[in-house]
Amino acid sequence: MNRRTAGRFMARLAQDRPDPTTELDYQNPYTLLVAVVLSAQATDVSVNKATEPLFKLADTPEKMLALGEERLAGFIRTIGLFRTKARNVIALSRLLVEQHGGQVPASREALEALPGVGRKTANVVLNTAFKEPTIAVDTHIFRVANRTGLAPGKTPREVEDGLHKILPQRFKHGAHHWLILHGRYVCTARKPNCPACAVRQYCEYKEKTAAPGDGAGLSPAPARPSSRKARAAGRQPSAPPAPRRARRSAGSSRGA
Repeated sequence: MNRRTAGRFMARLAQDRPDPTTELDYQNPYTLLVAVVLSAQATDVSVNKATEPLFKLADTPEKMLALGEERLAGFIRTIGLFRTKARNVIALSRLLVEQHGGQVPASREALEALPGVGRKTANVVLNTAFKEPTIAVDTHIFRVANRTGLAPGKTPREVEDGLHKILPQRFKHGAHHWLILHGRYVCTARKPNCPACAVRQYCEYKEKTAAPGDGAGLSPAPARPSSRKARAAGRQPSAPPAPRRARRSAGSSRGA
């Protein structure tokens, strides 16, 4: 996809969701950081269910340390890898208190030095809490970028670098949210909902799914409609009208 088309692609997603944001519940940069750490290999819904009562008791590093690892594990036991995550949250909370005055740093290097925080988590925190134009590539964004041709890559870092290279600057801050929501609700893994896709005309995916009654699938260059009525409606009918087929001579071999 070229830069001009990529701009139109993002403009259309922005039109559909003018004010995109994370679906994780949080109250401040610290609770955002904890929520993102907990969301690794877990759904936002499951994280929100666990953190709703947790953040009422512990919404700062100091309060989390007072809560302790065992009690924290009890709050998040419904989330995958909860033991490891509880240990990391306590450890990062301690470092925040000891090295950053209890505040979440607005530095990638400092964030990635915290236990349980990698590049993707740092990107989310920098983008959402500190309004930086970072793009965190998760499974949804990786799929959308490759499937649509927006920024193909073999690794999340390749996709991230490709997105930064091709996207106009004005879209970079919201790109993470626009793409993840599009991948979560429209361009889904097993069967993308192409008929409802806002960016369908720009997408390079060759196996677009069809709406019910539209046939087996959609191609980038659909066949010319076979009847005047179908051409007027701008679509290919699933089968020629029965009366026209009945009027053809038995020796006719011309297709519809």
